[in-house]
Parts: sequence; structure tokens; C-alpha cells
Amino acid sequence: MLSFFKDYKYFAIVFLIISLIIVTIIYNILDVEKPLPIYQPAMVNFELVDSTIQHQKKYHKIADFSLTNQNGKTITQADYKDKIYVADFFFTTCQTICPIMTDHMVYIQKELKNDPEVMLLSHTVTPEIDSVPQLKNYALKKGVDDTRWNLVTGDKKQIYDLARKSYLAVKDVEGFDPYDMIHTENFMLIDKKRQIRGFYDGTNPEEIKRLIADIQKLKKDSE
Repeated sequence: MLSFFKDYKYFAIVFLIISLIIVTIIYNILDVEKPLPIYQPAMVNFELVDSTIQHQKKYHKIADFSLTNQNGKTITQADYKDKIYVADFFFTTCQTICPIMTDHMVYIQKELKNDPEVMLLSHTVTPEIDSVPQLKNYALKKGVDDTRWNLVTGDKKQIYDLARKSYLAVKDVEGFDPYDMIHTENFMLIDKKRQIRGFYDGTNPEEIKRLIADIQKLKKDSE
């Protein structure tokens, strides 16, 4: 019996390799789309994640929140119930990456203007500066559609906790106020179950195209 297996050992190895090659070719021909990942804190750069959840590997969701938008309206998770949305962090007086990020958010708003399933959410990291009137002026200047896109301000600790413990999107500012933040250029794609499904460079046009494509993929997967 052992000699039988020895005789066919090399045949089995060759057969296995050929089978893997054939499966790979068929997979590529059919262009089978993989579902978008569900990001957990343990999968993200630890610098962007609060130390209390850095090793969490499952069940991560965006926490409940209560913030105020550019119209003085209280915005909560209820406003995003059963919606796919793109979130980011910015501040209105930023002169570096924020204008580019906002322009790309405007582009997303335009491209998906007829899609009621998709919304946008921008959090200020300087709520002491970005009051409701400041956000309103910024929204008017940038052409924000109030029905689809909320620019929100509020309690600094709550925004910090959302950034570090929910969206995994900002770094600490060492040596300053414990709730000071350095925001990244990341856009986060959030599904209808409040899970992070993608990170995208909000300053890169190609990444924005990928984000829009992923939104369509996410919609198809949730049908």
C-alpha cells in the first residue's frame, strides 16, 4: 500500500498544481468580485486607533452620536439609518488637504445626487472654531446639499472618541490638550450596519473613483 502512494506521489502533486492553476484561470475569467472587507481596529494602523481597542478583531461598529450640523439641527445615527455613507474629518480653516478633500466630497455628492441610499458626513476636528454659522458659511461656499451632506460640530471629546474609537481616522496631538487631533486624508465608507468597509485617500482622484465603485459594489452586495 505504501509503495502505491509513493508511485503516485508526484502525479498527485502535479495534479494539485494544475488544478489550482485551472481554478485561478476560471476565477479570473468569470471576474468574481470579492466582497468588501469589514474593517476591525486590529486591521488598521495602530496610530489611528485608541489604545483601548487596538487589538479588537470583530464586532466593530460606529458608535451612537449626537452632533450639530450647519443648520443647527441635531444629527444622530437615526439620520443615517439604512444608509450607506462616506465620512471624513476636516476643519474649515485648513489650507492644506481639506480644500481638496471637500472638493472631492462635492464630486461624490454630484456623482451620486440621484441615489437616496448614499449620504455624506464631515466632522470638524476644531469645534471651538467651527461653530454652526462658520459651518453654514463653509457649506454655502462649497455647494453642500443639506439633504445629503451634514457638516457637524459639537463636544470635542465626543468627536475625538468617534474619530479614534469608531472611524479610526485621526492621530493624537502629543503634548497638547488630550482631545486635540490631527486628522488624516482618509474617507471612510460605512455600510447600513454601521461597519467600516473601506478607507480611501480623499486627496487622490483615483481613490475617489475607487470609492464610488465600491459604493456600487456595496449596494449590490446588500440587495
